[in-house]
Amino acid sequence: MRVIGILWLRQLIRQWRSRARIIGALGQPLLFLLSFGFGFGPVFARAGAGNYLQFLAPGVIGMGVVFSGMFSGMDLIWDKQFGFLRETLVAPVPRWQIMFGRTAGGATVAMLQGLLVALACVPVGFRPASLTQLPLALTFVALTAFMFTALGTGIASLVEDFHAFPLIMNFLVMPLFFLSGALFPLNGTGTLGVIATFNPVAYAVDGLRGSLTGTWHFGASLDLAVMGLVTLAFLGVGTLLFERVEA
Repeated sequence: MRVIGILWLRQLIRQWRSRARIIGALGQPLLFLLSFGFGFGPVFARAGAGNYLQFLAPGVIGMGVVFSGMFSGMDLIWDKQFGFLRETLVAPVPRWQIMFGRTAGGATVAMLQGLLVALACVPVGFRPASLTQLPLALTFVALTAFMFTALGTGIASLVEDFHAFPLIMNFLVMPLFFLSGALFPLNGTGTLGVIATFNPVAYAVDGLRGSLTGTWHFGASLDLAVMGLVTLAFLGVGTLLFERVEA
């Protein structure tokens, strides 16, 4: 556990020092919030669906967590390229501890990123429906952060090229995000609604939206169950892939 704690702190400090990346990661969620929120807000209201900013903000928060978690895999590629990872792998500790420590550090940064996006949503008009549900919202943020940090670490274990990782990340994350119901209600969407039931991001967005606004699609229990199982699966797969990295 001491090794995990040290690696967690090291990864946290390394990523938090990259202020430019943190600021840049805020740009995309805020762009979606402002352009879609104010652009489609009047249309959403005329359709009788209520305040679009209230609907959109949880999806944008989830987007910030997902992208930040996935992007933490770049640090692993950086370490492989410059030999820093070799110094860690030769240590007499199980590799699963190294992987979990790195994942925990990246997930912590992703959670902080999500909190920053949430704070940025407040000035434009977003308000949580109930403060008592904030711990549940933080639970979904944590599960989302661990899920996609583990996925990013697993993919980075297979990739050697800096340029390939962002392409793979966007190829996976963008469809998951757009088909998650983050930008539109899933009720009555037919085929898209069916696709969303197999999309882990849909459960993350629904969990955040339900805990922050009181509007659920799948339900809290199902969201937690699916998120928990998928997070464990991604951690397991990420550990197996990390085990194959050559020192």
